[in-house]
Amino acid sequence: MDRYARWNALLEMLTDNGRVSVEAAAERLDVSQATIRRDFDQLAQQQMITRTRGGAVANGVSYDLPLRYKTAKHSAEKQRIGAAAAALVTPGTVVGLNGGTTSTEVARALAVRPDLNTSAEGAQLTVVTNALNIANELLVRSRMKVVVAGGVVRPKSFELVGPLGGALLREVTLDVALLGVDAIDPQLGAAAHHEGEAAMNNLMVARAKRVVIIADSSKLGGHAFARICPVERVETLVTDSGAAPEVVDAFRAAGVQVICA
Repeated sequence: MDRYARWNALLEMLTDNGRVSVEAAAERLDVSQATIRRDFDQLAQQQMITRTRGGAVANGVSYDLPLRYKTAKHSAEKQRIGAAAAALVTPGTVVGLNGGTTSTEVARALAVRPDLNTSAEGAQLTVVTNALNIANELLVRSRMKVVVAGGVVRPKSFELVGPLGGALLREVTLDVALLGVDAIDPQLGAAAHHEGEAAMNNLMVARAKRVVIIADSSKLGGHAFARICPVERVETLVTDSGAAPEVVDAFRAAGVQVICA
């Protein structure tokens, strides 16, 4: 296990338990206590955790882990979801794409589709995003037209939030919005932990003809602080095959098409 994988695991342990000892972390990850101490010290230097005698505690914001530490979680499922969501996109359309690890997999799947990478008149795909990493993925790997909303960068997700980006989104029309979320529930709808991200995503929903939610099965039936949109606004949910049948049935009963990748 490399350093970043260990850091991801340690942050997840702190998220779940609030406090973790050096001894317990070393045993869980099968590494030396000296290695865990160094990891804790480095995470504390980045203000990700608070160091304590013999361990560490969560600093109050670790539920919303920085994107660079979240990529290892459910990675195989997210890759399948990304491919399935990208398959819903047709050439020549305008796609809205927000930030997050699952959205990143969608961007990567879009970037390698040859039919979306032509510059022929009327065939070029346009992607509107508020995420800097998504724009980078597409710019370096494709010939698509990329439009980036303005705003203030959230370092944890690389997403731009605030009124500057909202002004742009209000002036565009999206054929489809492909949105990663922190939670989606058949009754409560889609939601995000951060209200600024939820507001930007809500604007994409308002400007989109179709809304596709992309979420691995761990997000289904969950709750998050700020609502993005009601479930009635969601046309399709793309998730993984680990989704519980009863949860899938609940979404279908609410009128949502469910694709299990």
